[in-house]
Amino acid sequence: MSDSREDVTRVLEQIKQGDKRAADKLLPLVYDEFRALARHYLAQERADHTLQPTALVHEAYMKLVDQKRVDWQGRSHFFAVAAQAMRRILVDHARTRQREKRGGGRARVQLDEAVALSPQKNEDVLALDEALEKLAKLAPRQAKVVELRFFGGLSVEEVATTLNVSKRTIEGDWTFARTWLSRELRDSETQ
Repeated sequence: MSDSREDVTRVLEQIKQGDKRAADKLLPLVYDEFRALARHYLAQERADHTLQPTALVHEAYMKLVDQKRVDWQGRSHFFAVAAQAMRRILVDHARTRQREKRGGGRARVQLDEAVALSPQKNEDVLALDEALEKLAKLAPRQAKVVELRFFGGLSVEEVATTLNVSKRTIEGDWTFARTWLSRELRDSETQ
């Protein structure tokens, strides 16, 4: 695993230095982790879901390698940006599906330790995205922690490294964000 981490960081450095062929080396290094993450997100979706794990992986990867202004700081930074890309793709897909439906009445996701913020339906992703946008205005770092853990699949340690804060700070942020989001989602469901 550490060799893979070092390889990803090395290839990202090559990309940063302008090596046009380095992006071709990157996909095989991250593909399995991206695919596992995509399968996790989509496993609890409805059976006829039109977005498949491979499509999510490729769409997110294409968004990442098209980034011209990103100064990759290593593997953790790459996966943090990948989390944002996957989040945007899932939210955009859910919004498209929601527009296609008649009526409203979106169900809201319940956050608790058991589901650890697993997306279950398009509506859940939309509800979480709306709440996360509100949280980002109030507490940007805590919103980033949720994004990295939920959409990026990063561990507490990886999030701490990515955000350059202590593990204890991330644990506190995670607890605060989960509590705040649970309340926000519950309150918006009753409106």
